[in-house]
Amino acid sequence: MKDYYKILGVDKSASKEDIKKAFRKLAHEHHPDKNKGGDGASEKFKEASEAYSVLSDDAKRKQYDTFGSAGPGFGGGQQGGYGGGGFGGFDFSGFARQAGQQGGFGADGNSFEFDLGDIFSEFFGGGGARRPRRGRNVTIDLQLTFKESIFGVEREISTGKEKFSVKIPSGMEAGQGLRIPGKGEQGEGGPGDLIVRVWIEEDRTFRRENFNIIMDLQVKLTTALAGGVMNVETLDGMIELKIPSGTSHGEILRVKGKGVPVSERGIDGKRGDLLIVIRIEMPRKLSKTAAKLVEELKKEGI
Repeated sequence: MKDYYKILGVDKSASKEDIKKAFRKLAHEHHPDKNKGGDGASEKFKEASEAYSVLSDDAKRKQYDTFGSAGPGFGGGQQGGYGGGGFGGFDFSGFARQAGQQGGFGADGNSFEFDLGDIFSEFFGGGGARRPRRGRNVTIDLQLTFKESIFGVEREISTGKEKFSVKIPSGMEAGQGLRIPGKGEQGEGGPGDLIVRVWIEEDRTFRRENFNIIMDLQVKLTTALAGGVMNVETLDGMIELKIPSGTSHGEILRVKGKGVPVSERGIDGKRGDLLIVIRIEMPRKLSKTAAKLVEELKKEGI
């Protein structure tokens, strides 16, 4: 009967962690790839794996402590989990479920758990299941004017190591980031990314609300009352704006298609609107002539 505790070099009272450490040490020493054709390393490796498959499982360990390795479920000491393939005659088919998962096959053909990444990293000098880490991402801040944020802009930026042009798409909002792959710090697994964080200068005239642009327009009282046409400077240039007669203070006039482009959101050519909030200028002083006219308006009920 095989003494699994003796094979691993631990006491019967050993904890799971002690058993795991003992197996890792033996697996590292006797792995066939490190001891090709020498001193029965393959056989010792198999025995250690068989012992660990039993002692690392609570139910199997209890059964083993009661019946020994010749008891039910252990196959009379046969090495049913080992085939002729794999490394040095050991069958690693049980390891090939998914990268990073833990598991293998013991002497009874049932699965057992172990730290695949740790053990393989020891077998192969630290390579194992561990993937080389990419370099860190680098974040830089970029200040845009309000107009640049609406229509987009191409800017030259520097990461300290190199300079290159970056195209900022239209419709960017403050705090949004633009990811540029491969422009971060270099690492074993390749470079990280560059994150360009956008910040937008406050504009004295325009402000944004979703895909609409809002502005205030000072209108004389007479224009609001009688109506008229005003030249208004927008982000697209000068436009003629018709002021309907009877326009009230705070009323909003909508100019369609002069807002934020939304082509970057998958709707090519579409834009929000320009919303013009009317602010009626009230005269602080009236001339005698103006005062008489106001009195006449009062008589008209205006």
